[in-house]
Amino acid sequence: MKNYQHHLISLFLACVIALPQSGCGTNPVTKKREIQLVSEAKEIAIGQQNYSPARQSQGGDYIIDPELTAYVKSVGDKLAAVSDRKLPYEYVVLNDSVPNAWAMPGGKIAFNRGLLYELNSEAELAAVMGHEMIHAAARHGAKSMERGIFMQGAMIAVGIGAQNTDYSNLIVGGAQLGAQLTMSKYGRDAESESDLYGMQYMKKAGYDPAAAVTLQETFVRLSAERKSNWLEGLFASHPPSPERVAANKTTLAKLGAGGEWGKEIYAKKTAKLKATQGAYKAYDEAVKALSEKNIDKAKTLVNQAIAGEPREARFQELLGDIALTQKKPQEALTFYDKAIKMQPDYFKPHVQSGIALFNMGKKAEAEPYLKRANELLPTAPGHALLGQIAEERGQTDLALQHYQVAASSNSDIGKDAVARSVRLDLPRNPAKYIQAGAQADNAGNLFAVVQNDTSLAIARVQVRVVKYDAKTGRAIGQSQPLLIRGVAAGKRNQVAVGERIKTPQEVQLYKVVVEAAELAQ
Repeated sequence: MKNYQHHLISLFLACVIALPQSGCGTNPVTKKREIQLVSEAKEIAIGQQNYSPARQSQGGDYIIDPELTAYVKSVGDKLAAVSDRKLPYEYVVLNDSVPNAWAMPGGKIAFNRGLLYELNSEAELAAVMGHEMIHAAARHGAKSMERGIFMQGAMIAVGIGAQNTDYSNLIVGGAQLGAQLTMSKYGRDAESESDLYGMQYMKKAGYDPAAAVTLQETFVRLSAERKSNWLEGLFASHPPSPERVAANKTTLAKLGAGGEWGKEIYAKKTAKLKATQGAYKAYDEAVKALSEKNIDKAKTLVNQAIAGEPREARFQELLGDIALTQKKPQEALTFYDKAIKMQPDYFKPHVQSGIALFNMGKKAEAEPYLKRANELLPTAPGHALLGQIAEERGQTDLALQHYQVAASSNSDIGKDAVARSVRLDLPRNPAKYIQAGAQADNAGNLFAVVQNDTSLAIARVQVRVVKYDAKTGRAIGQSQPLLIRGVAAGKRNQVAVGERIKTPQEVQLYKVVVEAAELAQ
């Protein structure tokens, strides 16, 4: 009883303090009252802003077979027509072999190419689509963000969810949020809701909801076999379980079996995709071989992939990566150019071309590639190299902007960007990187103490000690400039001020001002 009362009180208080445009509302799917701190307009805006970078971070759009994407959209449209919530739904097929699907707030839904290989009917496609649609319609993504507001005072903790790409830890800026949203792990209640109402949508749209039961049974079997591609894909964010199978069977008993399965139409619409599955398998193995530095094997496999599907830009891009690994940048540029012509709006061949040209000393030529890459998906390499180009031109403020964005990456490139940023900015803003304060020893001798908050050694710090009047709070005197030599990264050092205080409380009347600093060479 006490927990229930606590829940009611918490709900009431949250509604009272919520922003005017949000607060408490009725969930459009479950019809239950709930706290709603993220408005519908905000949900839609978040989806629109993050849909493109999220797709870029996970292989880009699969454009070889536009009829396949149109087919997936047609299934989504059937379900959207019976949805409890009229969102601006969008659907895309991603060029990623990992079996996965995800939904963003605002109705942005994606299916990986790898998942479509594994499904056997339109009804199974509708089962996954309905499940993802409920995540959007029932505000599951918004609820995750609302929990972030309560727990962290921010909308969501940013992390990286990009898969099947060597840029997974190099995504920076606002694009990090898009990657996180695609990997949201919903709670058990949210998964149960998506199963239940997704099956209801299937039934209303004319599909046999029994497909959701058989599909979940398949997922449980695959999970037990611990197939790595499933574990890192769909099962990472949507873990199957016997309990979910049992719940789906109960729902099926209430809804009644019967409806369209669409096995023949699904086989027809996915025939081109499945015909080239071997080519993408060879490509995935080539990527693995390159990561293991087995260049000859990687070349053999990617050429097999090209023979199986010569229209795929990713295959040309991989040949470029191989050439770049072999320190053949000019050859790499030829392959990247082919990839860009095949698919102009995918970030990786642009950023890789920029890297190749930069390393060849052709920095002016590299710049437009790096800029275009950052427009598609901001990355640490893109911003770091643009920072270096700007720095060499004397554009210090622009260089700092690029370095500071790159520095948000938890990578060696990010660490280097931090160091470059400090080297540029510390002489201009030393107090931004060095903490300073006054301390006294047991004898009352006053010291100016500095703390180096950077990862670089500082050769000299110039400080001045200002004394304030205890009654008026006004400055009544200051020391000559004091020099502190040698402050290691993350460490402290001090210098004697040449004054003595009578009581420990007097130290509060002194402020140490950092006036200048110089990094160690």
